[in-house]
Amino acid sequence: MKTITLGQSGVTVPPMFLGTWAWGDKIFWNYGDSYGEEQLEAAFSAAVNAGVTFFDTAEVYGFGLSEELLGKFMKQTSQHVQIATKFGPSPWRWNSKSVLEALTNSLNRLQLERIELYQVHWPFTFFLSQKTLLNTLANEVHKGRIGAIGVSNYSASQMRKAHKILAARGIPLAVNQTRYSLLTRKIETNGILQTARDLDVTILAYSPLAQGLLTGKYTPAYKPTGARTIDPRFSQDGLNKIVPVLSLLRKIGEKYDRTPAQVALNWLIAQGNVIPIAGVKNAEQVNQNVGALGWNMTKDELQEIDQITQPWKN
Repeated sequence: MKTITLGQSGVTVPPMFLGTWAWGDKIFWNYGDSYGEEQLEAAFSAAVNAGVTFFDTAEVYGFGLSEELLGKFMKQTSQHVQIATKFGPSPWRWNSKSVLEALTNSLNRLQLERIELYQVHWPFTFFLSQKTLLNTLANEVHKGRIGAIGVSNYSASQMRKAHKILAARGIPLAVNQTRYSLLTRKIETNGILQTARDLDVTILAYSPLAQGLLTGKYTPAYKPTGARTIDPRFSQDGLNKIVPVLSLLRKIGEKYDRTPAQVALNWLIAQGNVIPIAGVKNAEQVNQNVGALGWNMTKDELQEIDQITQPWKN
């Protein structure tokens, strides 16, 4: 499988990550209701067998359970698996010691001695300065407990500041994990994507299927439930708006025997230096997402998709 290097970090990864926010999370994803550890282990095995061996998690996912499950599953395979996790700069974390404790706790839950990619989950560090935080992480890169440093949800200016702090230590900023999909293209107009290219920082695209809107599962007749009832994108007007987009994705997908979701993920990969993080809860979802790999659309098809989704740049 083709690999991608995360910025200038030297860490090479598959062209897709699998997201594990739902692994152990009962608040947003109802873990233990319609799925549980058995389904997640099957998803892990399906991914590894398909060659998608990089998993993105965070200490807050399932209050640590996501990391624990990954640690358990990794012990049951002989294949090389890479992990990205995230540090949450909460108000009570105000010094380097608290950063080191969080890193150690994640390593223990994952049963690892080294985390390939360690990311700052959000840019608001409260009483902990960016300089202290990033210099502490830089020390851990030199010690070997972290392979590469990334950020998440950072603006263009915040990326530049983080990049400058790390560069002074001889360490590249590897990634910025941010929301990006055909229906969320603001990073193309607010400076984030261009800054990433200028600094050679890889974009990790979370929510690449726009909470499922790009799967074609939701139609204008859909009656939203739960959190979707307050999301205007799932209103009748919102779903009507994306009908032309889904029609085009289906049309192109038929040519390649692919689903709309696979076309949408493939488009992101085709942007270059962008890696989608596809969330999964079972083996079927893994196999669906992996279908986005190993094929290419024509330049005209990519431009056609680009044109029809222009409204979502704002």
